[in-house]
Amino acid sequence: MQAMDIEKVNSMDFGEFVDVFGNVIERCPLIAAAVWSQRPFSNLEDLEKHFFAFIDGLPQSGQEGILRCHPDLAGRELQRGTLTAESQREQRGAGLTSLDADERLRLAELNAQYRARFGFPFVLAARLSDRAAVPRELARRLHCPPAQ
Repeated sequence: MQAMDIEKVNSMDFGEFVDVFGNVIERCPLIAAAVWSQRPFSNLEDLEKHFFAFIDGLPQSGQEGILRCHPDLAGRELQRGTLTAESQREQRGAGLTSLDADERLRLAELNAQYRARFGFPFVLAARLSDRAAVPRELARRLHCPPAQ
């Protein structure tokens, strides 16, 4: 993706802004729609700050709702080819698109356990991980309180 300067961001109309930033938070274009009204942004870090502030201002149920919008890692949506382009890129970068059958089964089991325990899917920045670290981190977080 090409870097964007803040003047370009600030000059975007509502539709363009939501088209560009609507999936910054997985499948939550409403957040981009709300952040648009906070223009002008002083810099890209200020823009990012507004996304975080919106999420932080939500009640816990709203924050959990955002998590529920995320797909399972290496889950059905990956297998069906229905992931967003961003999720597809992240999961491919983490090696989750090339798991063998045993690895897929193990991850599916962990995903199901996590969802059953917490009520939402396991979420992490897949682009910062790899195919061995994802199930390891998922297994570790199964034993953490929900706030972590």
